[in-house]
Amino acid sequence: MNLSDLKIIVTGGASGMGAHFARRLHEAGAKVAVGDVNEQLLSELPSGIARRKLDVSKEEDIASFVPWAANEMGGLNALVNNAGIIRDGLLVKKDRETGAVKKFSTDDWNAVLGVNLTGATFMVREVVAHMVEKGIKPGVIVNMSSISRHGNRGQSNYVAAKAALAANTLTWAREFASYGIRVAGIAPGMVETPMTKGMNQKARDAVVAAIPVGRIGVPEDLWVAVKFALECDYFNSRTIDVDGGLSF
Repeated sequence: MNLSDLKIIVTGGASGMGAHFARRLHEAGAKVAVGDVNEQLLSELPSGIARRKLDVSKEEDIASFVPWAANEMGGLNALVNNAGIIRDGLLVKKDRETGAVKKFSTDDWNAVLGVNLTGATFMVREVVAHMVEKGIKPGVIVNMSSISRHGNRGQSNYVAAKAALAANTLTWAREFASYGIRVAGIAPGMVETPMTKGMNQKARDAVVAAIPVGRIGVPEDLWVAVKFALECDYFNSRTIDVDGGLSF
């Protein structure tokens, strides 16, 4: 699809990669609607971008956001499913000094699955239902997975969510093919965003040392991949890693 033909929702679009995607889509002539929990950052987006508070962990938020966005844009034919959070920690950890065993928080498990998997799934459900009901085709969905989908220490919840999202990218591509809707996935490695800037320097240096291209990614690196997934009508069902060669 041509970017200028898109009427597209970007979730988690107030900062980081999502904000970069929204701005680039807007610059390319697409009609864009952004949802995010951070209303202050939403207000800082360019004036031509529709924006509204959206918590994808709340089913009722999604159910009202999708028709609102379609109305604001005069239609809806695409989604960048980008909203995500992290709550890292080992599943079980023994304190070296006290011997106490700490178990991973149920709340942190549920929070990450609620946004990164359940919320992402319900966004796809509502967007596709709208397109099917309105007879809109072609359509395209880009799911933002992660290279953590291959497994990463200290991220059981995030790994589970992102691996499932990549698997469902294939599932949904097959389910929605008869409606003329493609579903593709992009799996970033380490990228400079507000979510990753809080890393301690030692951990950051270790990650950079493991990346063959010698640097952490920037949102523009991921935009190039998202642009490809949106524009290439023959790209479907696959999730591609965009990680500078990093492997955990």
